[in-house]
Amino acid sequence: MPAPVFLAALGALLVSLDSSLNIALPAVAADFGIGPEAVRWMIICYVATYALTAFGAGMLGDRIGAARVFTVGSWLSAIVFAAYAVTPSFAAALACRIAQGITGGLIYGTASALVTQSLPRERHGRGLGIMSLGLGAGVAVGPVLGGLLVDTFGWRSVFLYRAPLAAALGAAALAMAPRSRPEGTSSPRSLAFRDVARLDVLVPGLLTFLSSSAQFSIWLLIPFYLVSSQALSATAGGVLFALSPLGTALASPVSGWAADRLGTRWPIVIGLAVEMAGLAIISRLAADSSLILVVVGLLCVGLGVGIFQVANLAQMMAAFPRTQQGVAGGLAFLARALGSAAGVQVSATLFGARVAAVGFMAAFQGAFLGAAVVAGVAAALALGSALGRGRRRRVAL
Repeated sequence: MPAPVFLAALGALLVSLDSSLNIALPAVAADFGIGPEAVRWMIICYVATYALTAFGAGMLGDRIGAARVFTVGSWLSAIVFAAYAVTPSFAAALACRIAQGITGGLIYGTASALVTQSLPRERHGRGLGIMSLGLGAGVAVGPVLGGLLVDTFGWRSVFLYRAPLAAALGAAALAMAPRSRPEGTSSPRSLAFRDVARLDVLVPGLLTFLSSSAQFSIWLLIPFYLVSSQALSATAGGVLFALSPLGTALASPVSGWAADRLGTRWPIVIGLAVEMAGLAIISRLAADSSLILVVVGLLCVGLGVGIFQVANLAQMMAAFPRTQQGVAGGLAFLARALGSAAGVQVSATLFGARVAAVGFMAAFQGAFLGAAVVAGVAAALALGSALGRGRRRRVAL
């Protein structure tokens, strides 16, 4: 694989290490005297900011080179991570989260373009699978590392350890930048409404939004379930929390290979169906449920997301020409981030509206049942799209 593919994977790894924060959310809430409904803004401020930044970064990358934007994002990330050492209030922490969203968006919004512009189209799935492996590995390692850091040094450490990692990524990106610019002499044309208002763009974007919205119930509520209801330490909770992203990391390369060899339609459908099943299992958990059931639910969600997201991203990237791969990647991450923010907001609203009346577990179950329904709607839409494409192909023949 070309060097830019591994650079993109390292960038995805760095940004996805933000999963270190999720197991630290109870500690953040305790430190500032707030509850789950308020601490959700630590997630929303970040993902909403990098959603917008990722799209802008993708367009800018098409103009000046994805590697240049990626490099700037890496160096700025190092500065922002270090700034968490001096956050005296919750408002200051939220300000850092917004800044982190901007720098993370510069990395996320250009990573996919680094991959697809360095590979022939028939190998895009495998290249994006490697990038998604980095993404999944970071999300898997993050909770375990975050739990250890929180128990030992406090919640600010889940940000501080990433400052030197971001600086190292910036140095690597600076060295690789001349070799990772897109080839060709033609300048990309401006993005037009007709470029986006197409089914082969809108459908993958909608599915990404729905899948991420359903998945992010885990990021907000599972840490509180593991630490509070199951009475686990942050370290033990982090290990269990990591099972979902571990499943994503394991499934991503396989999904990339399948997308290249078999097409993207059915991996998308299968992935969403498995994600729905995992969320349905989690919605049936009780305070005294066996940890085996927790493991099965989290693994199913992770595996489903891994199968889905690589094939769906390959489909989105294929909908745009080579000179607009930055836009394609930016749109994909925009949909993902908006779905993440919406999922956190809806889950927190459903949970907050019921917790005082019915208690933590009933409110928790209701929030995850809603997430399973969202994933089910996405699976139904993907199935309809796959069957429709199959019929159109037979008619054309």
